[in-house]
Amino acid sequence: MVIAVVTLAIASLSSLIQPQGVRWFNRQQRPSWLTFEGLIPIIWSIIFVAGALSANAVWEAEPGTMATWLRMAGYVALELLIVGYVPIMFWLRSLRVGAIIGWAGWVWGVILTILIVPVSTLAVLLLIPYLLWAPIGSIVTQQMDQINRTRP
Repeated sequence: MVIAVVTLAIASLSSLIQPQGVRWFNRQQRPSWLTFEGLIPIIWSIIFVAGALSANAVWEAEPGTMATWLRMAGYVALELLIVGYVPIMFWLRSLRVGAIIGWAGWVWGVILTILIVPVSTLAVLLLIPYLLWAPIGSIVTQQMDQINRTRP
């Protein structure tokens, strides 16, 4: 239950998005191959639920140990990177910053996965959706940055 509350509390940071940032982002051109943009909220919902379940599996495997608390901090850091991507990119009006945050999140996700391998196979499996999706999102953001920097 605590994991779910922490997940929702951190996710609520996305409410810090300012309308002018949304307007700026909506004006950005997308790569022509980006045909699945409408599915992105569903994909992220699945990733957040899987991430919370992953954290829960780690907690249940070794509840209350110092190592588990450190791993929980790792999950919090990952969620902060994920949730921070949009508001920071919108505030700074920088797709490049968004791509950097996206790749940083993916690298941290890989590190976290390595740290939980000895604890729970289920927890590792539940992080796979994020590990597969994060590079796609980062590549989309990088390509948007390139398209919009060269745009007249």
